[in-house]
Parts: sequence; C-alpha cells; structure tokens
Amino acid sequence: MRDSRAAFQRWERDPGAVLIPWFTGAVLIAAGLLVAVWFVSLHVTPDTTRLPLPGVGDPPGLGDLVHILGRNLLVLALHATACVAGFIAGSSMRRVATTKSGFSRALHERAGQVAIAWVGFVTVFSLLTQALGLGMYASTLADQLAIPSWELVLTVLPHALLELTAVFLPLAAWLIASRRDRWDELLAATFVTVALALPMIFLAAAIELEIWPRIVESVSPVVG
Repeated sequence: MRDSRAAFQRWERDPGAVLIPWFTGAVLIAAGLLVAVWFVSLHVTPDTTRLPLPGVGDPPGLGDLVHILGRNLLVLALHATACVAGFIAGSSMRRVATTKSGFSRALHERAGQVAIAWVGFVTVFSLLTQALGLGMYASTLADQLAIPSWELVLTVLPHALLELTAVFLPLAAWLIASRRDRWDELLAATFVTVALALPMIFLAAAIELEIWPRIVESVSPVVG
C-alpha cells in the first residue's frame, strides 16, 4: 500500500500530468474501436432478426437501464482486473523476487513476465471480440434503420464515445504504466480510473436511453 499512497501524493500535486495521458489514451482506444466496428459492419451480412430499440416507439424501462449498465460495468471490471493483475505481476512479484535467489528468483521473475504477457493477450482478445460483436450488431441495426453504417456510428457518438472512454480508462492507465515501467502505480490507478468511469457510464446510459432515440428518429426513414 506504500506504493499506492506515494502515487496518490504525486498525483495530488499535479493531477493533470496523469489524468491527461489517461483520458487521451482512453479516447484514442475508444475511437479506434469505433472505427473497427464500422469496418466490421461493412464486411458482414446483416441478420434479419429485428433488434429492440429502447426509447424508440415505447419509453425505456428500468430493465433497459440495467442491461446497459450491466454490460458496461462488466467491461470496466475486466479492465480494472487487468490493472490489478498488472500491479501484482509487475510490482509485487518483482519485489518478492528480490528476496529469492537461484532457481526460485528466476521462477518469480519469469512468472511476473508471463502474467503481464497473459494480461496483455486477454486485453487484446477482449478488444477484438468487442469489435467483432459490435460490428455485427451495427450491421444489423443499420440495415434495420435503413441508414448506412457510418451514419449509425455518428448517431451513437454522444453516448458511445463517453462510455467507451470510461471503460477504457483502466486499460489506458495499464498501457501507460507498462511503457514507463511504473507497475507500482497500477493499484492506485485502478481506484482512480474506476471512480472517474462510474459517473461517465451512468451519464452515457442516460444519453443512450433519452437522447439517442430522438437522433435515430430524425435520421432513419423507417422510424418516427
């Protein structure tokens, strides 16, 4: 916990030095995912199944809010777990290794490296599956609304960019810490990024349920 307290003290003196890179990284990842979603949507066949559109026609309900929040909180939890795992593998395991010698020391050092690589692999796999799943969903929804997929992506920007930036904040912190070899800061970064992300996720859900349906009705020739 000494590492975390020291990190909090450094960040308190100059919060912009840490928050600006985190948010910049998260926005870039979010934008990259949206581009990937658009690209996938161009190369998959739309499903004929009609997708529900909460707020279009019928007012959104509590179940719709719970579904959206549950989906985004799950992704946030995954990325926060990656932060904690990075702290354990990159900081705690390295500290334990310094107290060992011979084969035991080499084992602890290698274990930390393997754990970091595994967290990186799982994170990349998560991004790829999100791009594929959301791309297929976007293709079907664009077809259902009778609008091009690029226009659909533009309609979701007000809430999608906000919620994706929120859920990718821990991932951005993880990437920045790995580049700077500051694994000792990741536990503190987990607490801060999750605290920042939660209100953003709730705001994005409200926009998706209250504002996005009105945007859809204004651009789709078959809705409204």
